Amino acid sequence: MLMVAPLKRPLAGAVTAATRSTSAHLLLPASCRCFSVLNRPPPNYEGHVPLTKTERLGLALGSGFMSFINPRRGDLIAAFGEATAQPYFINRLRDRMLMHPTGRRILRERPRLTSTSLDIPRLRSLPKNTLGYAYVAWLDAEGVSPDTRAAVRYIDDEECAYVMQRYRECHDFYHALAGLPVFREGEVAVKAFEFMNTGLPMTGLAVFSALTLKKAEWERFWAIYGPWAFRNGARADDMINVYWEKELETDVEELRARLGIEKPPDLRAIRKLERERRRRRREKGAKEKAGSSS
Repeated sequence: MLMVAPLKRPLAGAVTAATRSTSAHLLLPASCRCFSVLNRPPPNYEGHVPLTKTERLGLALGSGFMSFINPRRGDLIAAFGEATAQPYFINRLRDRMLMHPTGRRILRERPRLTSTSLDIPRLRSLPKNTLGYAYVAWLDAEGVSPDTRAAVRYIDDEECAYVMQRYRECHDFYHALAGLPVFREGEVAVKAFEFMNTGLPMTGLAVFSALTLKKAEWERFWAIYGPWAFRNGARADDMINVYWEKELETDVEELRARLGIEKPPDLRAIRKLERERRRRRREKGAKEKAGSSS
């Protein structure tokens, strides 16, 4: 008995230590725990999918490559954004909200930007100089709805997941403030603005899709819209801290001035003017050809 007793104490201590270690491990967020596909932890919020480091890397590489090939795949862009935002970038964006009084209020109240919460019919009745009217006019012109943003799934921290969701739902307000359309040339400019303002890696990758622009679009981006995006995104206030729901009746020019944003040249008007020029050149060439043949 005297020989057995000393052995029981270390064994009991080891079991207790192991139990404490396991309990402490389970208290960590999913992003800080090691696990495999066979012992995946429970989700931290509705729709959450915890990923292993290998899965997250694979998701980032696969979705990043495919979204570069096909920038119209919003689901791939969303997945790439989530896979690359964690752990540093989305936490940094959340911390910037915590340091700002409006940002803290948004995190506390957690509003959602939907057609119901924004009351789209009411926005159409607002004065034309207001943000709300400019926003809904942009939605109508582009055929876009605020209800199409994908739900966040791959951000482990529940509060950071909301920050990513809020960023997505605010995207159309950036378009409306800038007056930029949704086709590729306009989207690249807005993503460049977002990259300078938020620092999210996905927005930076989207800027590289400028390589797929046509020659005239490429030249126009680097001459006009690229410099506008980099300059305004860097100097503007943190757009994630704007409580858009409270600014809907604000004069849109006043809001741009307060946020430090210049409105770029009308991209649709420029493209229309260039199409007219090409049409006149073709007509002139056809007339000259017909004259020389006669």
